[in-house]
Amino acid sequence: MELQKLYSDCIRLKFNCGVKPEPSCTDYMEYGLYEDNSAELFMVSHPDETFTSWMSRLRPKDPYYGSRPDWKPTLSEPFEQLDVYDEMIMYYLLFTINTTLSINTYNTYSAMNEFMKSYSFFQLSQLSEIPQFSEEQKHLLRDFFFFFYLYAHPVNEDTLYACSFSEQHLVHTKTDISLEDYFSAYHDHYTLLRNEYREQIVITAEEIQACKRLTLELLYTIEGRSPKLNMPSEEGLEPIIMLINNVSQMLQLYTEEPEALFQIMRDFLIQAEGHSSTYANHCFKTLLQNYASYILFFRFDEVQLLVDAFRHTPAWCEIIVSKLFNDSIFLEKIMRLQQVNLDAYPDVTMFFNEEARKMIL
Repeated sequence: MELQKLYSDCIRLKFNCGVKPEPSCTDYMEYGLYEDNSAELFMVSHPDETFTSWMSRLRPKDPYYGSRPDWKPTLSEPFEQLDVYDEMIMYYLLFTINTTLSINTYNTYSAMNEFMKSYSFFQLSQLSEIPQFSEEQKHLLRDFFFFFYLYAHPVNEDTLYACSFSEQHLVHTKTDISLEDYFSAYHDHYTLLRNEYREQIVITAEEIQACKRLTLELLYTIEGRSPKLNMPSEEGLEPIIMLINNVSQMLQLYTEEPEALFQIMRDFLIQAEGHSSTYANHCFKTLLQNYASYILFFRFDEVQLLVDAFRHTPAWCEIIVSKLFNDSIFLEKIMRLQQVNLDAYPDVTMFFNEEARKMIL
């Protein structure tokens, strides 16, 4: 199962860009569209079941409701240190990861969440191939993106803080159980005992194993143990997509000639005055958030250089500065981490549009 193919088709379906993909089909799954243009990966042999739904009928009982829990987790034998509260968290984590490739329709508020989750997932796949950063810097960024990947889903607070990275492996911090081990055992358990759960499980044992492989591919991508993902190419967007797919090249360009990066932004804005597709807007948004995540994350003062480059075209400067702050809450978190007071940056805030003023000031 090739995650890059599924990811590319997910992007094409989400933004209706480029050549319409053939149904994104593996041996066991393919994308199917709903009437509202949302989409899921459906089981080829069981068209009513999806990659995200097959496990819903196996959801553990919620230990926070009702009387004091008097049962054991399903996987208590291989993981003796696991309690029913941990089991619930593991289920939420599995569901969060499996919905990464889902395409949903959103209102304005949840559109930001959807962007932040998908953006963070994509960036987690990039970190291993950015030689400009030290291991410590990569660790900071990996924690940052994983936090927002979960936060934007969204998950509850217990789940948000349940895991940590041990090098490039995610572990449930309290029990020291790796997510890879748990998810593997989870799928193997229901594969082996499928007949005992036949009232809850519709799909075949082979399909459960196919779900396991895809779940682990998604997990390895989050951990940075798989080849990095790439955004699909689109005519007219080559310079932006090239930098999105190669963060190292963007950083090198900015280090050697910042104006060259700013010119790519200008060229997009010129092109967008005539026509701009939803995919083009998404790519521009991603490039700007990369500027925030990889440059301003470590040196917030660099924002002055950006403003200076665009201040003579105030309309463009307002677009860029406002999008940096409006399209996600990454910069809010970055400013808190660096203890930045925006009152010290009047040359920046003067270019905030009304939405940015309401959100930030």
